[in-house]
Amino acid sequence: MSSWTLKSIPPHDWFICLDVENYFDHEHDPETIFEEGFTRPIPLDERDIIATVFFNGDPEKPEFYIETPEDISKDEIEQANRTLTRILGTNLDLRPLYDQAENDSVLGPKLTEFYGLKRMSRGTLLEDIMNRIIQMQMAHKPTAKKMAFKVREAYGTHLTHNGKTLPAWPRPFQLAKADPAQIRKMGPTLRKGEYMVGLAQDILAGEVDLDYLDKEADPLEFYYKISKVRGIGPTSAQDLMLFRETTEAVFPSNMKSGEEKGLRKWIIMSYGGYPTNTSEEEFLEMIKNWMGYEAAAIEFLFVNYVINQKKGRG
Repeated sequence: MSSWTLKSIPPHDWFICLDVENYFDHEHDPETIFEEGFTRPIPLDERDIIATVFFNGDPEKPEFYIETPEDISKDEIEQANRTLTRILGTNLDLRPLYDQAENDSVLGPKLTEFYGLKRMSRGTLLEDIMNRIIQMQMAHKPTAKKMAFKVREAYGTHLTHNGKTLPAWPRPFQLAKADPAQIRKMGPTLRKGEYMVGLAQDILAGEVDLDYLDKEADPLEFYYKISKVRGIGPTSAQDLMLFRETTEAVFPSNMKSGEEKGLRKWIIMSYGGYPTNTSEEEFLEMIKNWMGYEAAAIEFLFVNYVINQKKGRG
């Protein structure tokens, strides 16, 4: 067994994330994570391991305690931390956002109510993309999560946790050999299977560099390049941008039949505007307090929406 700690930049209240089911996978029960920890497969450079994460509950001195059932090397701990940092958002520094958006009419109250919120993502951009493709156009998210789990069972590395099999998310070399028709039997449409297998094959062929897009591309470059990947349109590209290890994002106009779509429409409506005729200048004025922290800011609005839905306020 190995154990270590991972510090986060304050403020960070990870327990807020337990209210957001989108952050978690089929095997997770957020109601038990508080006491039992957050367990998931962690992709290292050469293999996958199981790790369980516990939060110390202190937003001002946030720290995560990590356990693995096997002994791993110091180098592998560093590899695990790179993945955990992406998942938990520990390197995201939102302190300037709290100062510059304190008096923002829309965002300000959310910063107070959800003080310490940082988004959660999955272990890699490929995981986020697979999750997004499987869930597209599916209203019942528990079913979509079960489908994703079945794809992991079929093509990911099988690990053992508490006597049960816990599959890792498949890597490109594993997914590239999949048959979309077999994926169809697990629930996703044939087209979704083709998208995932095609992406894995493109990664192996060097035609798509997800590592570059995830870690180095600026938000606009990310948006346009990821939009060109089969199965990822403007709306999915916008959402995927928010899971990267950066506070920045862009919200390009996505007008269809004279109507604005996606997150830009939602933001404009949140500020009392009209999506069909809001100019670029007017939009930038609305989010002027978000500058440099657009990805983080929209997450506060999203979590507010999720929690209000749970309370029946819509």
